[in-house]
Amino acid sequence: MSLTAGIVGLPNVGKSTLFNAITKKHILAANYPFATIEPNVGVVMVPDYRLDFLNELYKPKSLVPTTFEFTDIAGLVKGANAGEGLGNKFLSHIREVDAICEVVRCFDDENIIHVESTVDPIRDIEIIGIELILADLDIVETRLSKIEKKAKMSKDKEGLKEVALLTKLKECLENNKAVRSLELDEDELLIMKPYNLLTAKPIIYVANVSEDELSNSDNKYLKLVREYANKEGSKVISVCAKVEEELCELDDADKKELLNDLGVDSSGLDKLIQATYSLLGLKTFFTSGTDEVRAWTFKDGMKAPDCAGIIHTDFKRGFIRAEVMSYKDLEEYKDEKIVKEKGKVRLEGKEYLMQDGDICYFRFNV
Repeated sequence: MSLTAGIVGLPNVGKSTLFNAITKKHILAANYPFATIEPNVGVVMVPDYRLDFLNELYKPKSLVPTTFEFTDIAGLVKGANAGEGLGNKFLSHIREVDAICEVVRCFDDENIIHVESTVDPIRDIEIIGIELILADLDIVETRLSKIEKKAKMSKDKEGLKEVALLTKLKECLENNKAVRSLELDEDELLIMKPYNLLTAKPIIYVANVSEDELSNSDNKYLKLVREYANKEGSKVISVCAKVEEELCELDDADKKELLNDLGVDSSGLDKLIQATYSLLGLKTFFTSGTDEVRAWTFKDGMKAPDCAGIIHTDFKRGFIRAEVMSYKDLEEYKDEKIVKEKGKVRLEGKEYLMQDGDICYFRFNV
């Protein structure tokens, strides 16, 4: 599935350094604003311990993990909604992503300039929040002014529904609140979809801390970000972008040793990738055999034929049944034959809702 998370933040907060680590690419990460102008896109493997087990069990010729896409978007500044710092262009790049990972500087370093002169993560979050809100408000007001009068005069039901929704969105944004804070029903979400509002996108805050404070939960800046995120029901992932960039160059053994030395159990990037994957309601099913073990991404709530179509459109078109077993059952019995003998393999039809960790064989005929 082609879903993307955009990495945003003020200039010089560690976005591009983090992106370098995420994708193992070496893009420009200079110590001045707007070092990133065009968005850089990178594909990352989603960490999944289950693949290790399946690889050991089947010993396939090919092992294919599922992937996820990150986009590095240039730093925003005050006035971006009005075009400051190439703001309109950058905001349009954010509209193209499905989720936002906002990098927030949570470390002091006099050698790295801060565009606002001082380190204040909540101020930085609010600067970006206001820019996104103002950009959304412009879209909502423009659309409302186009359809409100006509809808009321014609008493068109669909038009009046849209006007009611736009009025609700306008009130929310005028109160400096993100659209994602509203509880909208399915009809409203469907009407709103074409607006592609920035503040409707789910968000994760990425607190970029210093190496010395990576295992320190008492970091004063990190505490502030967590308090802020808790109020709006968002997640916070703590990383040290410089450390992550170093980790990505190491083999597994050296990586584990460095993480142990730093007093952390896993890479901040692994946590970020998994958290973003989950934020978008993404899950994983597997196809397994001696030729190939492969992880596939699907959206929570998808049915078996749609998931079959992710592999190939013919699988969906000619779908008959899905032969399904749970990863947990296979892990427990460690043999596909025993799983079948225990009656743990199921034949599921077109209405089956796929579950995370399903191992599938699709039967189809075209």
